[in-house]
Amino acid sequence: MLLWLSEVFSREVRTFNVFGYISLRAVLATMTALVISFVIGPRMIAWLSRMKIGQAVRDDGPQTHLAKAGTPTMGGALILVSIVITTLLWGDLRNRFIWVVLLVTLGFGAVGWVDDWRKVVRRNPKGMPARAKFGWQSLIGIMAAVYLAFSVSAPDNLQFVQAFTAWIRSGFSAGLSPKADLIVPFVKTVSYPLGVWGFIALSYCVIVGASNAVNLTDGLDGLAIMPTVMIGGALGIFAYVTGNAIFARYLGFPHIPGAGELAVVCGSIAGAGLGFLWFNAYPADVFMGDVGALALGAALGTIAIIVRQEIVLFIMGGVFVVETLSVVIQVLSFKTTGRRVFRMAPLHHHYELKGWKENQVVVRFWIVTMLLVLFGLSTLKLR
Repeated sequence: MLLWLSEVFSREVRTFNVFGYISLRAVLATMTALVISFVIGPRMIAWLSRMKIGQAVRDDGPQTHLAKAGTPTMGGALILVSIVITTLLWGDLRNRFIWVVLLVTLGFGAVGWVDDWRKVVRRNPKGMPARAKFGWQSLIGIMAAVYLAFSVSAPDNLQFVQAFTAWIRSGFSAGLSPKADLIVPFVKTVSYPLGVWGFIALSYCVIVGASNAVNLTDGLDGLAIMPTVMIGGALGIFAYVTGNAIFARYLGFPHIPGAGELAVVCGSIAGAGLGFLWFNAYPADVFMGDVGALALGAALGTIAIIVRQEIVLFIMGGVFVVETLSVVIQVLSFKTTGRRVFRMAPLHHHYELKGWKENQVVVRFWIVTMLLVLFGLSTLKLR
């Protein structure tokens, strides 16, 4: 919206041309989302408190968490509002990738909202049935994966339609452009062609997997949101590089026209996340809930697919990956042997029960994420 206005005003005042730079709009998006969070946050928290939308706490977990019972939850709605408003203000609304990320984010956020609402408001501890929850996630993930399979190779929607039509006419056997290959970090000349079905399968796993991984990690004050901010910022750099033909060619990345605009979305995620952290830092005034965690994870996964950095997302989101694996290992071990590998899963609770204070767990996981993000960013040049 503001980009369009700047283009109109720039006809009379050339100074407004500066808003055409993605880098500036990404910074302004970060600041705008942060301010929106600060302005809306107290009001939303007060409303959640009045509605008695409070967090239920497991009695079999760390005893220090019992005091958190009743803390307002579903605060992830604050993050989504900040992201959407900011992106609509500073993003190029003619860009198809922006709309894909926003729709996926809001879709997963809606699934999380229904799940949270049933748990907290309707006092149904099971929330949305697991099959229904996974089914809706899968539907959104598959739809996004199919669209992205052809859009990352097509510079515009017309060519997207042509490529999609050609795939159908070929009996679902046509291939994809090399731009859709799986990129191997640190190796400039190695990439693996996925084919349409391989791309769809990988994209689906990345979107749904990232969404649930962030959700599993969101168990301590500030634990999930700060890694999300750092990873989102890093993906913004990858988006800027991938969308710039000169930088992409120099660094050996595929050039995805329009992907650079996602830096604005990443900026809004970072700003909204930092604004939410202001209220979510220990002791938290509000919790994110599934509405925020599912949405943010899906957003990161979708952006990583568009900029062709699925493996790098796996590296930078190492904390999310390990948290998820700890749950999988715990469940499999208990079902097969009757024994638990960890004192409690996800992993952050294991360290709490070992004697680490909540703040120690959170900050140490932040430090690990920072190192992993820097390692992921090193793949920009070390290729």
